[in-house]
Amino acid sequence: MMPYIFPVHIETHKISDDYNKTVFYPQVAALQNQELEGLINHAIIDQTQQLINEQIGNMPTAVEEMIGLYEIKNNQRQVLSLSLSNYTYHYQAAHGMTYIKSLTFDLEKGEKCELSELFKPGSNYVERLSRLVDQQIKQRDIPLLGEFTGIRPDQDFYIADKTLVIYFQLYEITPYVFGFPMFPISVYDLQDIIVENGPLGRLAVNN
Repeated sequence: MMPYIFPVHIETHKISDDYNKTVFYPQVAALQNQELEGLINHAIIDQTQQLINEQIGNMPTAVEEMIGLYEIKNNQRQVLSLSLSNYTYHYQAAHGMTYIKSLTFDLEKGEKCELSELFKPGSNYVERLSRLVDQQIKQRDIPLLGEFTGIRPDQDFYIADKTLVIYFQLYEITPYVFGFPMFPISVYDLQDIIVENGPLGRLAVNN
């Protein structure tokens, strides 16, 4: 039986330079591994700032409003997965723009996880995930901007319990009005290609 390990303690921090910009972001605290705590917190701060920079740099007009939020998607079995969102409205824009970026950490190995690292070497995870996403596009009758040709090797993702969620940015494959196309995939549909002692492998264990 897997020993119970308490979830990571999360604290909320805020960036608020002026009246129209408020960005909330998480920081982990009280980890026994201080080096890992620093790695996680630095990665979160860096990604939060990248989202801010992308929003400010995308439009020539002034920012009227910026709101940054976060969601903890998984905080169990030594896997921490979270999403950071940033909504920004520029002066006289037709509508605001939102970006979501996610970070996943393997606390057991003490590192940030890329999508490729969740799967066995040579498993062709891109083809498998692309096929499962394509099935959902057809089943859910999702409107596309063009033909779906597959996911990127570094496609955006997060982990939520026993599910890998592959997602796309606004305008990436669907019209703006559709919102963020998200594709939940059960770890059990991937069990033959996931790394057994990795994040998905640990979450697939039924105890």
